[in-house]
This record gives sequence, C-alpha cells and structure tokens, in this order.
Amino acid sequence: MFTRRTWAEALYALTGLPLSVLGLVLMLLPLLLGTLLSVTFVGLPIAALGVLLARGLGNTHRALASWLLGLEVPKPPRPRPRRGVVPAVLLNAASWRAVAYVILKAPVGLFTFVATAIFWAYGLFMVAYVTFWYLLPADQTITLPFGDIRINTWPTVLLQSLVGVLLLWLAPKVTHFLLFLDHVMIHGLLGTTTLEQRVRDLEESRAHAVDDAAARLRRIERDLHDGTQARMVALAMHLGMAKDELDGEPDLAMTRKLVEMAHHNAKEALVEVRDLARGIHPAALDKGLDPALATLAARSPVPVTLSVDLPVRPAASVETIAYFCTAELLTNIVKHSRATAATVTVTPDLTVTVTDNGVGGAAASPGSGLAGLAERVATVDGTLTISSPAGGPTEVVVEFPHEGRDR
Repeated sequence: MFTRRTWAEALYALTGLPLSVLGLVLMLLPLLLGTLLSVTFVGLPIAALGVLLARGLGNTHRALASWLLGLEVPKPPRPRPRRGVVPAVLLNAASWRAVAYVILKAPVGLFTFVATAIFWAYGLFMVAYVTFWYLLPADQTITLPFGDIRINTWPTVLLQSLVGVLLLWLAPKVTHFLLFLDHVMIHGLLGTTTLEQRVRDLEESRAHAVDDAAARLRRIERDLHDGTQARMVALAMHLGMAKDELDGEPDLAMTRKLVEMAHHNAKEALVEVRDLARGIHPAALDKGLDPALATLAARSPVPVTLSVDLPVRPAASVETIAYFCTAELLTNIVKHSRATAATVTVTPDLTVTVTDNGVGGAAASPGSGLAGLAERVATVDGTLTISSPAGGPTEVVVEFPHEGRDR
C-alpha cells in the first residue's frame, strides 16, 4: 500500500503549497507593478521580469514533477529576442501559460495540501491514539479542527482506530486523484503545444540537414583534393613528359610508357569521379528504389534477401535517404555484426526494415553512424528505431512519412 510513489506524491502535495504561494507572490509583485507603471519606460521591463519569474517557477515545478512524479514534459523553447528581450518575453505564448500555471497552482496547491494533510494527519492520529489513551484523564475531550471527539470506552477507541486505518488506506488514493489536476495543468500550461513542438522538430531537422550537407561538401572536397586532383596532376605531368619526348628525338618506348601511365591515371580519375557522383546521387536511383536496393543487395558480401513492395514511387528526397540508409546499414552488417544473412524489406507505407542474424549490440550512441542516420531520416520527418539485444538478432526500422507520387 505504501510504495515509493505514495511517499513521493505525498511529498509533492505537501511541498506544493509553500512553493506555489511563494511563487505567486514573487511573480505578482513585479507583474502588477510593471502593469501600473506601463505608461513609463520602466513598466514593461518590470512586467517582463515577472513573466520571466513565472517561467522560472514553471521550470521548478516541472523539475519537481519529474523527480517525484516521474512526469516528463518537454520544456518550451526560450523566447527569441528578435526585436528586443522585453517584447520577446511579453509576446511569448509559453511565458503567459507559465503565468497562468503559477496563478492556478496556488488554489489547487492549497486544496491538495489540505486534503492530503487531513487524510494523513487524521489517519495517523486515530491509529496512534490507542497507544496513549491511558495517559489521558477520564472523560477527556480531544479538540480537533473539525469538532470535538469524546473517547472514553474501548469500543470507541477501536472504532477510531479502524477509521484511522481506513483514512490511511484512502490517503494515497486521494492524493493520487488530486494530483491528476496537476498533471493536466503541467502538460497543458508548462509543456509545448503541438505547433511549438513541430517548429522545434523542423528547426532541429533543418540544422541536421545543413550539417549533413556541409559534411558532404567537405567530404567531396577532400576526395577531390586527395584523389581525383592528384590523378589529374599525374596525368598532366605524364602527358607533358610525353610531349617533351616528342619534341626532340623521341624514345618510342619511353613515350609509350608515359602515355600508358597517363592513360592509367585518366581511367583511375574517371573511376573516382564516378564514385563521387554515385555518392551524391546513385545512378541506380534513376530507375527507382527497387532496382537501386537490388544493386546494393547483389554487391553485399553478406547474402541479402530483398523484398520491396512500393506501388507508388516515393518522393526523391525520401528515396535517396532510404537508399543511403540501407547502404550504410548493410555496410555496418558486413563490418560489425559477424552475420551470415541479412534481410531488407520495404513495405507500401514507406517502412524500411533491415535485419541480420549477427551478434547484436548495435546502439545509436551520440556521434555514432546510427545516430547520424537517425538525424538524416529526421530531416524528412522520418524515424529510426533499433532493436539489437546482445547475441542478436538486430532489427533497424526506418519509417518515412507516407507521401508519394505515382510512378
């Protein structure tokens, strides 16, 4: 009956009143003062201070609810001072929701505190009374907040003890029920709205997309500098040497060798350029995701069973990300899983599932390749989930928004 949740909820209910009353006073003083002085240049900054205090109090209540109640609510984004800090604070909807929470929390906290205290205090008192009954004078009247109680016989003492046990049994349930309103207020007033969460997700996706594009450009620049450019320099040098040989008395054997070396460098440069182009946009995708994945499966050293069912061709951005995700996941299987077989399945609802019978243990830890894949998938509002217990098997599910175009 008395679990950790019982004591945590009781502590939350009892600490909520002083915290809410103190917070209400601290918030209302600058807020009301700023409103009265709003005709002066100091009024709005003072009012903004009150609103910022409300946001801080909201953060405190949110943290307390997370610690004691296990209630996880995402924190609203900070106001963006585009035209100054004061206008950003006063025009921010999340800030005024925090103000509303602090105002409502005081009466709700008072009612929750009183109800919780009554059930716990009266229950403990009535159960414990039998232990010191003999210490009271005869016909002693006990004064309690809700009336006087005269207890002078064993039946009344036992009855009171039973009532106390009942109150203690009901106390956790009453507290839990009363805190439901607090749950609703925290979710509705201290959390993010659907629009705010959507904006935050889009901002994070945009940042990941920009970072990914910058990383791709750096990789292409590095590959061009270290590979293709070096090949082209060698090609130009060998052709220059062959030209010099032809200007004088040519040594045909040496000239042939120089031309062969130049020809070899030209072919190597073409291969590297082709690989770079494939990394930007695989040519196999021109025919659709199905043949592109079939090419990946055929090239994989680990046998891959492929199943693709796409009656509608996805958008180009989704198609490209699905291809590169599958390519990297198959590469990971070859490098790390020690698997002997893998499966790639694509369903009509744009879900890509890659499984293997390897050793498992894959995780999207920060900075890992899987974390990078999750960020890339998020740029098109997709999700990536991993199931990889120790010993295997590993299953990675990539879900994309179900938006497509006719083939």
